[in-house]
Amino acid sequence: MKIESIQTTLVQLPLPKPIGTAIHQMDSTGLVLVEARTDSGVVGQSHIFTLNGDRLRAFDEMVQGLSKYVVGKDPHYTNAISSVIFAELNPTGHKGVTVSALSALEQACWDAVGKAGNIALHKMWGAARNEVDTYASSGLWLSYTIDELLAEAQVFLDSGFRAMKIRLGSEKMATDIERVRAVREAIGPDIGLLGDANQKFDPKTAIRLGHKLEEFDLTWFEEPVSAFDLKGHARVVTALDVPIASGETEYTMMGMAAMLEAGAADVLMPDLQRIGGYAEFRKSAALAEAQHIAVSSHFFTEASLCLAGSIPNFMSVEHVDWFSPLFNESPELENGKLKIPDRPGHGFTFDQSAIERFAI
Repeated sequence: MKIESIQTTLVQLPLPKPIGTAIHQMDSTGLVLVEARTDSGVVGQSHIFTLNGDRLRAFDEMVQGLSKYVVGKDPHYTNAISSVIFAELNPTGHKGVTVSALSALEQACWDAVGKAGNIALHKMWGAARNEVDTYASSGLWLSYTIDELLAEAQVFLDSGFRAMKIRLGSEKMATDIERVRAVREAIGPDIGLLGDANQKFDPKTAIRLGHKLEEFDLTWFEEPVSAFDLKGHARVVTALDVPIASGETEYTMMGMAAMLEAGAADVLMPDLQRIGGYAEFRKSAALAEAQHIAVSSHFFTEASLCLAGSIPNFMSVEHVDWFSPLFNESPELENGKLKIPDRPGHGFTFDQSAIERFAI
């Protein structure tokens, strides 16, 4: 089996309404959909995205530019293909758009391999579980009023979620505390509540807020300080009892290794398109496992489930429904957990009618 062509499609998915975090204002997502077409008729699929579709064509151009290292190759040699591409990235760098494009191509190759063998990727890699914890992350935004927070928290509960994430980073610390208190009182003590500051604070402020939030029993405090401030992360980890989750902004396993070396997180959160693909995610998870650190995926709910099904120290999958209109299949939520799909490859396929509807 050889890859005959790499095809990309650009789509724009509107969000139900504009939303905001401490550092982002969003009304849509733009995606590059990648298809690796083989001479056997198998098609491997993947996707990468940008907020609001910003600079989306730069991502597409990078995928197209790197596709020459994939076309004509047997996707079973995915690691060899990735190694060649990684070496070729040296002049342009191993962070940013370059790594995202590599990730898209690598994932499409793995999906093709699973489909060709009629086996789910988590079983190909060695299954660890059939279901995984999750939390609702498509809401409880910083831009919401308290009434909106409470209404959406109830929607999440009614949908079967047993955990959810609230965004932090208000201009006044008392406002963050008031918002967390309102949600915790509404959902009760048995529902997981996670807090995400989106890099808003300096270490001292993050520590002060973390102490004040202790009474609300947060599952974790995510990205409390700048992603580049590993020493600051480590200060927060040392000062607080609540677990600190971070890593979504780091690139490749080298970035994860640096975080582990700095003691910058209690939970690593690799982002599938920034980490560089499935193999790099699995390597990062192995580094974390050696230090008794759990991993939890960032975004990419559908594409990450095969990783969750095969990695022993996988803690949870972030449930974001932004990309769900593009797929024929949907993640299955049962008793607060997501089922690991047993379908070939990563288990999800593009809905061509949806692609036509949202195509740029």
